[in-house]
Amino acid sequence: MITLLLQIFLIVLLAHVIFSWVPRPPEPLMPFVLGVRRVVEPVAAPLRRAIPPLRLGGVALDLSIIVLFIAVRILMGVTSRLGL
Repeated sequence: MITLLLQIFLIVLLAHVIFSWVPRPPEPLMPFVLGVRRVVEPVAAPLRRAIPPLRLGGVALDLSIIVLFIAVRILMGVTSRLGL
């Protein structure tokens, strides 16, 4: 059950990354975009404060999201081995 929830969170996290690339999502998608942000931001915000973005010229790479992806994948591995 926990592994399934982590898989769903991973999909929501991927949607968050994709939506972050779109400067202005279409209006019909805005409720979905806001819902994805409400799920991801409470988890990503503390990481973002601890891990500053990596500056690559005029672009900043949010490393907290990458760390979150890795952490969720590790948790998925642990929970699947435990049968959760």
